[in-house]
Amino acid sequence: MAYTHVPVMLAEVLEYLKPKPGQKFIDGTLGGAGYTLALAKAVGEKGLILSTDLDQLAIDNAKSKIKDLKLNNIVLVKNNFKNLAKIVSEKFPMETKFDGIVFDLGLSSAQLDDEKRGFSFKSSGPLDMAFGSDSEISTTEIVNTYPLLELTRIFTEYGEERQAYRYAKAIVAARKIKKIETVKDLVSVIEDLFPPRFYHKIHPATKLFQALRMETNAELASLTKVLPDAINLLKTNGKIVLISFHSGEDRIVKRFFKSRTDIKILTKRPLVPGDLEIMENPRARSAKFRTAQKIN
Repeated sequence: MAYTHVPVMLAEVLEYLKPKPGQKFIDGTLGGAGYTLALAKAVGEKGLILSTDLDQLAIDNAKSKIKDLKLNNIVLVKNNFKNLAKIVSEKFPMETKFDGIVFDLGLSSAQLDDEKRGFSFKSSGPLDMAFGSDSEISTTEIVNTYPLLELTRIFTEYGEERQAYRYAKAIVAARKIKKIETVKDLVSVIEDLFPPRFYHKIHPATKLFQALRMETNAELASLTKVLPDAINLLKTNGKIVLISFHSGEDRIVKRFFKSRTDIKILTKRPLVPGDLEIMENPRARSAKFRTAQKIN
């Protein structure tokens, strides 16, 4: 399938990072390669971009675009961004520092639209929300083995779902009759509770799928781990940009920024997409943009 993804708040990313010829940047979440390609063009042949992603589809898509554009200043690594410090130590000389780092913490449009995977409740595939092969637990295991209260917790914390206990109770009851293995299996359990006529703005499965994806990939733990490493990889005056789509992610970034004495916060309040961007790319509507500069 073609890998399609619109980079969120690309103009703001370039405005704050201000890439110049010869500089080095990290794109910790390659996705559709929008940030990577824009940065690579800005830094020129003497510059360098390190881009990581767990999704092989994203890596293959980027390789194809890089070849078409004849760029030779991009290093692609298939890995989890939580391992950024290790990746840099293996790929670059000791003490290598970067002028800027960007993380887009959202799910790509290509992942949502991939029928062979289980990121979207519209999928017909298996209940698989892992970004890559390094997930310690599968989505199917979570749905079929987590106790009632643990399911309730992740639906509440990660899905911010008010009906978390009710959904969890229905899932536990359903899996006693038949193992929940596909997206359709799970969606049918949810729709039995809330038939289509009761839908409001979003499908009732939306928040649950977000919660299960975040639990499958330990997304908040990965973000917490990478933040101090990312600051350590910056040059003095280097900048870090994070675009989050979940209140838990944004809270981690906000608290981390405030806890550091070696950075200057450049966005006292998070920036959000403009009306035109949201109209052109509705999936950008919940984005929050924070950035800081290393000062010591």
